[in-house]
Amino acid sequence: MRSSLQLLLCAALMGCGIPAGLAQLRTPPSSDQPPSGYVGMSGGMSRYDLRSGSGSFDFDDRDTAIRLYTGVYFHPNLGLEVSYLDMGKAHRIGGDTRARGLGLSLIGRLPLTPQLDLLGRVGSLYGRTRTQGMGGYGVQLGKDSGFGLSYGAGLRWAFTPQWSAVLEWERHRLHFVDRNSDVDTATLGLQYSY
Repeated sequence: MRSSLQLLLCAALMGCGIPAGLAQLRTPPSSDQPPSGYVGMSGGMSRYDLRSGSGSFDFDDRDTAIRLYTGVYFHPNLGLEVSYLDMGKAHRIGGDTRARGLGLSLIGRLPLTPQLDLLGRVGSLYGRTRTQGMGGYGVQLGKDSGFGLSYGAGLRWAFTPQWSAVLEWERHRLHFVDRNSDVDTATLGLQYSY
């Protein structure tokens, strides 16, 4: 619980500081330019790419993913984003494997229409993982953490000048105690631009 609070506090501090600092790098917007800073929240599904172990335990590699994020565009098509991601749990070896982390991504957008953008991202996620269950079934138990590659793509639909719906797919490389593995997320959420 304490590590979750520390990750959330760190995400909040980075979320407040980075966009404010980057906002100073960009030129002041004219009245016809869209807002460039944003905050958002999304939820969806996660899928862990993990081994089930050698026992006859139930195995479920899908769960709910929740993402909170903030960012700023320092160029009409490029920006930086900070996020907190909870990827839920995978059930294996009679226990749970859980992952969450803080990410920093370079965001690219390609406007398809005035309201619809194609998004792409690449960056890094500092993830913390924990594997619990029955030992001795081909999967190590314990905690691990570290930086890993993160990338994804999505669509953003601005249904008002400030509010957008965002659909995204992301892949995150995480350090688990028995090996490095990917966790994919597919999320849908709301974004507020300012």
